[in-house]
Amino acid sequence: MTFELIVFDWDGTLMDSEARIVNCLQAACCELGVPSPPHASARDVIGLGLDEAVMQLLPGADSATRRAIMGRYRQHFLETDRTPSLLFPGVRETLGRLSGEGYRLAVATGKGRVGLDRALADTGLRDLFLATRCADETLSKPHPQMLLELMDELGVDPAQTLMVGDTEYDMQMASNARTQALAVAYGVHAPERLMLHGPLDCLDTLSGLPEWLARNGRRDGARSDRPDGGQR
Repeated sequence: MTFELIVFDWDGTLMDSEARIVNCLQAACCELGVPSPPHASARDVIGLGLDEAVMQLLPGADSATRRAIMGRYRQHFLETDRTPSLLFPGVRETLGRLSGEGYRLAVATGKGRVGLDRALADTGLRDLFLATRCADETLSKPHPQMLLELMDELGVDPAQTLMVGDTEYDMQMASNARTQALAVAYGVHAPERLMLHGPLDCLDTLSGLPEWLARNGRRDGARSDRPDGGQR
């Protein structure tokens, strides 16, 4: 395997935003008199687009109620909730290393565009990603459209693309787009659940990704510490 493009999920893969997302979903429901989902249920839909997440949490709600909940959620997430959302340990260094080694990096996320742009600005990671896709501008995971658009924009084939994520929605999206997937064990869905969808591996930390790629999917021409310069 030779990978050129690495596409990352955001929430639960690069950023530890679980508590904030769950808080905002529960608060939105409470304010509208809708039964608040338990933590485990709200946690389980992280990774989906907001509309899909609300439909899964409240399958009996009508469209007006769903729209109201989404509006309150966005207000809490973007304006009022102050729950910290931090990058996971080693994320910044790992992304910088991969970019320096010549990999193309992108993001495919269930976040909305406003939320992702704010997160990219707050973390200073914007310049590391060549392209990004959000659930409010294309189809939500597990539909393959995000990956298909990113590959088309960057001119990379499915066989050269690796999707890295923490939920089964990421794994399913990769399968639907005919790309390979790599799971991470520290996010929303348990490793056992992720492995049911056939990822190549499941990493305990993102910091292990460069070494994993060196063993399994080195980019042609990428720099190497090997004496032969990584030539095959």
